[in-house]
Amino acid sequence: MTIVRATFLDTPTGETAMGAELRAATDAALRVVDGTIVERGAWADLGGRHTDDDVLDLRDGLVLPGLVDTHVHYPQVRVTGALGMPLLEWLDAVALPEEARLASPDYARAVAREFIGGLAGAGTTTALVFGSHFATAVDALFDEAQRVGLRVTAGLVVGDRGLPEALLTTPERAYAESIALARRWHQSAGAGSSPRTRYAVTPRFSYGATDALLESCQAVLKDVPGSWFTSHVNESQAEIAAVARLFPDATDYVDTYDRHGLVGASSVLAHNVHPTDRELRLLAGQGATVAHCPTSNAALGSGLFPLRAHVDHGVHVALGSDVGAGTGFSLFKEGLQAYFVQQLLGEAGLPLGPADLLHLATRSGALALGLDDEVGDLSVGKAFDALWLRPAETSPLALALRHADSASEALARTFALAGPADVAGVWVAGEPVKS
Repeated sequence: MTIVRATFLDTPTGETAMGAELRAATDAALRVVDGTIVERGAWADLGGRHTDDDVLDLRDGLVLPGLVDTHVHYPQVRVTGALGMPLLEWLDAVALPEEARLASPDYARAVAREFIGGLAGAGTTTALVFGSHFATAVDALFDEAQRVGLRVTAGLVVGDRGLPEALLTTPERAYAESIALARRWHQSAGAGSSPRTRYAVTPRFSYGATDALLESCQAVLKDVPGSWFTSHVNESQAEIAAVARLFPDATDYVDTYDRHGLVGASSVLAHNVHPTDRELRLLAGQGATVAHCPTSNAALGSGLFPLRAHVDHGVHVALGSDVGAGTGFSLFKEGLQAYFVQQLLGEAGLPLGPADLLHLATRSGALALGLDDEVGDLSVGKAFDALWLRPAETSPLALALRHADSASEALARTFALAGPADVAGVWVAGEPVKS
């Protein structure tokens, strides 16, 4: 048994980030037993009643829930920061050639170490990950996630047109390889699986898929109970136009997935920068989530995310870093950029406060991934998935925090200034991930 003593900030209530309420507790304590928070209260109370427990003293900083990234690309970690190109040009020139290199198991293992290390170093404890086009590389990803201890939902990325030859598959092969991976790694797959890993059916995007491939994806989703679905949608105007040409019978981009039974409560679609009202109504009605990836949208010039339209239609939204079009693993940076986007939209934007940003980076992601009973905040009954922010004394964040007049102000300054260098510790289910 361990008592964690710290200042805790989280947003334990609400289904959406908008209007989130910040819960702040100073010199408070959480009692953690077998990785689960079993008591929460003042340090004076819990410390006095459980004198034989170990004490983890994290008062020198802030403790937040582990961050939840709902869209991030494992094979692209080494090409982060290639600027100056729109989406389709960037894919052809930068991302896809790099992804082809993961055909080498040794290369894939090295990238997996860098990728999982990047997530953990940024305080991300749970992630919905775009895997690789190669089954051996997906194995390497899950192996490393299991070794480090992160919660990862991921799968084989599949496409059967519009991609380099090395990345193409067939509907039959996509189904067979996906089922084999799910048997090894999905939490309900039996012996050898890890409860922290789950399988995600992952067509790259409709631009790279035929109806037959999307039908095979639906078959995997049906045949792997509890699996997730993720892909891209409405990221750029050029991509949307190309998808419309490839699927002339589809009503819109979302329909290319929905007509195959791929849009539902276990679906997370990334970007959706340019949705129609019909698509928003459908996503809301099916209970799907949109992963908002603001640094990627800005870097590729894809557009400004219409958060107000999503909220008005009842579409759930969480945050994604979208490494490598996104500019790093830190969800603090993504939260700050999300704030900027809504500011730039003026009256069409939806203002975000500090608690909204924390909710987007934690509880919103847990809800999106169906893990809100386990993670996303620091309530009794949840796993102790947490990060400890302790910036160096001379850092801008440390200076800003020393002069913050309230917990909300401290949180605002955290999103404005925090990065991986300020993360001093990370825990998943009470186990240290980064010391």
